[in-house]
Amino acid sequence: MAQPIYQQIAEDLRSKIESGTYEPGTQLPTESDLGEQYQASRNTIRDAIKRLISLGLIETRPGQGTFVTLRVDPFVTVLTGDPKSDNDGEGASYLSKVSAKQREPSETIPKVEVLMAPEEITRRLGVPPGAQVVARHQQRFIDDVPWSLQTSFYPMELISQGATGLLMAQDIPGGTATYLAEKVGLKQIGYRDWITARSPDNMEQQFFRLPHDAVVFAVFRTAYDQDKTPIRVTVTIFPADRNQFIVNVGTDLPDPQYGDG
Repeated sequence: MAQPIYQQIAEDLRSKIESGTYEPGTQLPTESDLGEQYQASRNTIRDAIKRLISLGLIETRPGQGTFVTLRVDPFVTVLTGDPKSDNDGEGASYLSKVSAKQREPSETIPKVEVLMAPEEITRRLGVPPGAQVVARHQQRFIDDVPWSLQTSFYPMELISQGATGLLMAQDIPGGTATYLAEKVGLKQIGYRDWITARSPDNMEQQFFRLPHDAVVFAVFRTAYDQDKTPIRVTVTIFPADRNQFIVNVGTDLPDPQYGDG
């Protein structure tokens, strides 16, 4: 019995995807273009597209089109670490951790701005509503794939106390924990991670090239000084399709391995 036309079209597109004619991340022709190519109705093309979506080979992005699914090797991040040092992946720390896994990391130069603290930050940073904060933004990549978005928020009072380096659009050598200890005497004693999952906003969806039904993790890391006062809130957005996390409890545990439960 002959296959329905939509299945024949789906199989042909599948072979082109698997052969590399349509590489991961590339956009497929529009429904009208595919209709002309296969001499098929729009409904038939849509059924073929639905078939490929169900197989996980392609994904639709609202307002953008249909794309071959970007298949990535998940990166495992160990959330627990030295409570007295930067363990949120900033700057050289991020680069060295990724390189140690034989992956190719890169990141943008920090974008720095002074803004009114969002409500979710005022609560964690312990500043009043409407307070201004210094925000340092960076985009992160692994193997040229957009991997995470990170923003660290600092109270403006740190600037008046002498930590003016936070305003510089460049990585801070040694990390911000060391910098704040040297400049203003604030020693980080630990941090708390608060992890949530949600749908990506429009900017995140476009940056990470995610389908409309994707999920991202938002990790809120609040660092505390010797007086148990918040000195930094770092928010990192991780797409669920390319990130996994490990939390260690106990001491002298063996190093984690990919796929190791």
